[in-house]
Amino acid sequence: MSIRVDIVTAERLVFSQDADIVMVPGVEGEMGILPHHEPIMTMIKPGEVLVRKGTEEYSLAVSGGFLEVTPDHITILADAAERADEIDIARAEAAKKRAEEKLTSRTAETDAANAEAALRRSLARLKVAEKRRSRRNII
Repeated sequence: MSIRVDIVTAERLVFSQDADIVMVPGVEGEMGILPHHEPIMTMIKPGEVLVRKGTEEYSLAVSGGFLEVTPDHITILADAAERADEIDIARAEAAKKRAEEKLTSRTAETDAANAEAALRRSLARLKVAEKRRSRRNII
């Protein structure tokens, strides 16, 4: 028994496959979704989406968006999403550094909420990229 997973952004279809379980960073905490899950629509926060099918595991970084679940289909409408193999670690590190600098040097022009959001996005990207480097079977 499996559930179809589609992760899309405004630009493209990032991921589309069947899964046994999907872990999603919900705004109220981590959510595990199995086939035949009750219908739900909710927001997601920046973080890692983990998709498992048998022994294969796929890790993707999302920067927030919406999740829609029906008993046989999961759709994630992400603001941005990247598969682990697409993440540029140097760029993610630079974004993390910029966000941290904005937060530590708070001035009147600093938008703390935007800087914190940028930091969460870069940390999610780095987590997914590091996981891929440490475990070669993650795609």
